[in-house]
Amino acid sequence: MKKSSLLAVAALTGAAAVMLAGCAGNTGGTPSESDGGNGGEATGGRACVILPDAASSPRWENFDAKYLQEGLEEAGFETDIQNALGDVNKYSTIADQQLAQGCGVMLLVDYQGAAEAVATKAKAEGIPVIAYDRPFAGADYYVSFDNTEVGRMQGQTVLDGLEAAGVDPAEATVVYMGGDPTDGNAAMFKSGAVEVMEAAGITPAAEPPGVWDQAKSQTNFEQALTSLGGKVDGVWVANDTNAAGVIKVLQDNNLKGVAVSGQDANVAGLQNILLGWQTATVYKPVKDEATAAVETAIALLSGEEVETEAELEDGTPYIQVTPILVGPEQVKDVIAAGDASYDDVCTPEVMAACEEYGVTE
Repeated sequence: MKKSSLLAVAALTGAAAVMLAGCAGNTGGTPSESDGGNGGEATGGRACVILPDAASSPRWENFDAKYLQEGLEEAGFETDIQNALGDVNKYSTIADQQLAQGCGVMLLVDYQGAAEAVATKAKAEGIPVIAYDRPFAGADYYVSFDNTEVGRMQGQTVLDGLEAAGVDPAEATVVYMGGDPTDGNAAMFKSGAVEVMEAAGITPAAEPPGVWDQAKSQTNFEQALTSLGGKVDGVWVANDTNAAGVIKVLQDNNLKGVAVSGQDANVAGLQNILLGWQTATVYKPVKDEATAAVETAIALLSGEEVETEAELEDGTPYIQVTPILVGPEQVKDVIAAGDASYDDVCTPEVMAACEEYGVTE
């Protein structure tokens, strides 16, 4: 664990701060201090960012790209933010182009292991690497939400939904719908969810292969439901995009009142929660995560180390941002924070539910 400075993130307030001390040299485009003497804020250097896709979640293009660009540019970085669009070869090509142009720091969201090779190249050039949102080997720091806690919240969501339906967890028919196992976060989500659910007596009735894909999740769940004779009491689903596929099957079979978890607080997830098809979602304020990553980049390019309170199994320092559980009563908070728009969520078919739960413009 590194101990020359401290990064503390408070997700509820959106605060993230780094106390910098003991400047040291750094390769790969270390920025200089600003003329105003901001003490550690970057006023140069190039931040290279690679996002994974547009299919696993709308957050990458709608929020992460925006918040990272705003934060990095405000800190004085030139930014190069690109999306691999679910293509490992494109991921590698983007990285090679970015490295050829020069990077002071790289922030990488892994896609099917592609970030690991990029990190190796970057480190060979003395460029610090931040694993953003998803872990991978070779990063200097991992900045993400507390992903095991995300899973615990999802597991509790399933238990809450079963309780509301009057179903004993030990007797419940629950399907596990995890994320892509090549995403290191997926295992953490599952670990936290299983910890909570199985402590309450749940055993999975079916567990299709994990994916980050709505259409595939829909097909996988439909097959699982058929194998169970059309009976299901709860579905642990790793994110809202996959949950939308599951919910389509539930709707087609007129199965309302099933406990369904999720994550990301995307528009479809919030609508499904308001309409009673999804029990809750785990809201991860992207701006807080982006702020933590920007502050870490500033520290690295100033030659600083960042103290963290957690680490991954391989010893990578892990900067954890706090997630928030959102049920129908909290949907208004997500909209108020600007991470979903009233017009997108409160469409005509959802308007009555928005009014019931106090969701306003």
